Amino acid sequence: MSATREFTVGVIGAGRVGAVLAAALRAAGHHVVAASGVSAAAKHRISTLLPGARNLPADEVARAADDLLLIAVPDDALAGVVAGLAATGALRPGQIVAHTSGAHGLAVLAPAAAVGARPLALHPAMTFTGGAGDLRRLRGISYGVTAPDPTVREVAAQLVADLGGSPEWIGEQQRALYHAGLAHGANHLVTLVNEAADRLRDAGVLDPAKVLGPLLTAALDNSLRLGDAALTGPVSRGDAGTVSRHVRVLRETAPDSLPAYVALARRTADRAIAGGRLRPRDAEPLLGVLAQSATDAGYTEIGETTR
Repeated sequence: MSATREFTVGVIGAGRVGAVLAAALRAAGHHVVAASGVSAAAKHRISTLLPGARNLPADEVARAADDLLLIAVPDDALAGVVAGLAATGALRPGQIVAHTSGAHGLAVLAPAAAVGARPLALHPAMTFTGGAGDLRRLRGISYGVTAPDPTVREVAAQLVADLGGSPEWIGEQQRALYHAGLAHGANHLVTLVNEAADRLRDAGVLDPAKVLGPLLTAALDNSLRLGDAALTGPVSRGDAGTVSRHVRVLRETAPDSLPAYVALARRTADRAIAGGRLRPRDAEPLLGVLAQSATDAGYTEIGETTR
């Protein structure tokens, strides 16, 4: 298969990721001929995002995907799906079998490689809603790509270019670390923002999004441009008194938020010290407040109790 031709594509898992990526490949001129999906939401995505694609069982999708089979199922289900397809003879030599998992590399595709298929890990570094609006967000994003040989790398580079993105070549042994970095940043950001919004509501703010939007947008932009130099606030100043008041009011008002606050404040202090923004001697009162807060609450780190 030439790396410059249009591909015949099938997608197993018409969820938020699979349906959108398949729609983007279709928009780039590839032929998405089949997709699998049993839920009402998946069926709706196939009919709206992939018009003309047949909704088939997974093994039939694999057989219809002459060039590229895209498997977009949950991480824990991926190994079973690949093994099942290989065992039923649904995969063929030369066919590219790609998954969209960030956590997995090529090892999970070993059953496909054993029957002669060409494995590829192709993970979009983006969060998806499963709607048409996601197609606009794909432009310019990065893809974590792991490919075993130059010919598959060439095809992967074309696919990523067709999707409007850029490849980040991730080694097999670095896939879990790569994915941990993304999850730590994106998933925990959602939790952090919603925790902050809840505390503002507790303080009487009627529209936390209006207050947080400009602040968090500026903080994210500055962080991506400046790294640790973007840090501001009481921890970066070693302001133990302010942090102590934060701890006290959180313990009284939202005790479930306190462990995360203390852990993040401690990690923030460590980075501020390492970056030279906070002198160790100025940090001592602050670190003492955080350590005492952890002891009083009965934990040393999130999830670790001392009682």
